[in-house]
Amino acid sequence: TDYGSSLTVSLPAALQPHQPFQIIVRYTTTDGPAIWWLDPELTYGNAKPFVFTQGHSVCNRSFFPCFDTPAVKCTYSATVKAPAGIQVLMSATQSTYLEEEGVYQFYMEYPVPAYLVALVAGDLTHADIGPRSRVWAEPCLLPTAISKLSGMVERWLTAAESLYGPYIWGRYDIVFLPPSFPIVAMENPCLTFIISSILESDEFLIIDVIHEVAHSWFGNAVTNATWEEMWLSEGLATYAQRRITTETYGAAFTCLETAFRLDALHRQMKLLGEDNPVSKLQVKLEPGVNPSNLMNLFTYEKGYCFVYYLSQLCGDPRHFDSFLRAYIEKYKFTSVVAQDLLDSFLNFFPELKEQCVENKAGLEFERWLNATGPPLAEPDLSQGSSLTKPVEMLFKLWTTEPLDSAAAASSADLTKWRTFQTVLFLDRLLDGSPLPHEVIKKLSECYSSQLDSMNAEIRIRWLQIVVRNDYYPDLYKVRRFLENQMSRMYTIPLYEDLCTGTLKSFALEIFYQTQNQLHPNLRKTIQQILSQGLTPLPAIDTTAVATDTPAMLLEDKVSEATNGAISLRDVNVSA
Repeated sequence: TDYGSSLTVSLPAALQPHQPFQIIVRYTTTDGPAIWWLDPELTYGNAKPFVFTQGHSVCNRSFFPCFDTPAVKCTYSATVKAPAGIQVLMSATQSTYLEEEGVYQFYMEYPVPAYLVALVAGDLTHADIGPRSRVWAEPCLLPTAISKLSGMVERWLTAAESLYGPYIWGRYDIVFLPPSFPIVAMENPCLTFIISSILESDEFLIIDVIHEVAHSWFGNAVTNATWEEMWLSEGLATYAQRRITTETYGAAFTCLETAFRLDALHRQMKLLGEDNPVSKLQVKLEPGVNPSNLMNLFTYEKGYCFVYYLSQLCGDPRHFDSFLRAYIEKYKFTSVVAQDLLDSFLNFFPELKEQCVENKAGLEFERWLNATGPPLAEPDLSQGSSLTKPVEMLFKLWTTEPLDSAAAASSADLTKWRTFQTVLFLDRLLDGSPLPHEVIKKLSECYSSQLDSMNAEIRIRWLQIVVRNDYYPDLYKVRRFLENQMSRMYTIPLYEDLCTGTLKSFALEIFYQTQNQLHPNLRKTIQQILSQGLTPLPAIDTTAVATDTPAMLLEDKVSEATNGAISLRDVNVSA
């Protein structure tokens, strides 16, 4: 396949059942989907080269030979040699550093699946932000990271422990990565990876870190045995995340965030169609298909809705918390299938088993797992109405004809809104695009300058509105954004919108100028988006002005191509 091949080892015929044996595989690896080398100019500090790995779902087979399936867990040790001045970290419970030799030694004492083995090396410094947590970042980012997270992680860990039992991994550290990190966050045990750009948004940072905290129980301790049931990790982690936010920030905030995510789920449902098989919780993984292609909002939000439904069957979420504690205790350090969870649930609540709740008409467990389409039931979010109703009111003012722009502009101050309120409002406008020209013009006059100073989660939504409405006066901001935001979350939506409309030439030029800053997996995805309808993808002169794009948008200089960080290629890893 395009993501690896099998290594077959023949065992000696004389080997007896249960007889211990050792296999030594000598190998080298350089580039691959799991490993991303960055030159100094692709970091925030521009001082030293950087390297990180990203193993989910099946990328770590390009990092080291492994049983690359979540059904297999093992402990691991690693010895890493790095140049002087380079800090190396791994997702391990123990580490030592031999300064004279420049050698780091790591050991993970608990069994983990291959995708949770992670390494990062670069110009990283740290600060303690709690009794069992520290934050790692480039020196220029460290003060911001400290100010955002000091004392907070311990608060979230304590809340999680009160719900689901002891945190079993020892330390919970966080490392902030450069913008080339291809996703927002990754729950590597003991060392969560997070993209640094999320530091802009307090609320998204809170949710993302708490979600990764929840994975310490759901996903890391107890793992889905097959990629066809990723909801067992993501759906349960999302449920746990929202229980934690309810305990620490209140039900209204949790309901607002949930409303925002469920809006996105229904948007994806509309795009894919209700009969699309990827909307199943037990999605079929065909041979040769990369499991990462199955990651979607259904894994998270439809999975969450099913878990929430199970909690409602108990009558009190605290009773369901007790069940989840028992579930973790029973299955920790193992991998499970959906039937393990559901059997444990019914055995924990025998009265529900007697009522045959698994066969309740229209809400059968089997239907939850294997029916396509939206969730069979969704949570009551009325406790968030104090935060969601102002959003609905403002959206109505901007979309009711005839437009009273003065009334709409004066009805709410977005600078005083929560981030999730603003993104929910912008998402609703996105759903209604293209908008009448008068509306988009007045929206720009009212909000564009305000939104420029807000975080990336807000800005990307406004820029999508700009693109979908072909609003040229703000289009130069799209270029600026794509030149500085290299995360999959902040690039794919804009490229898809640019290529759907009349601005593909504009998208092609930006891509050719920035492609060397992108993770290989992300670069390939964007190439596929750009090549739709073009055979082959044409080579273009990136200094030329595209004929269907305003010249004023294309005045920026062409970015110089960047090469791999050669000095860091000397890092040796034996695992």
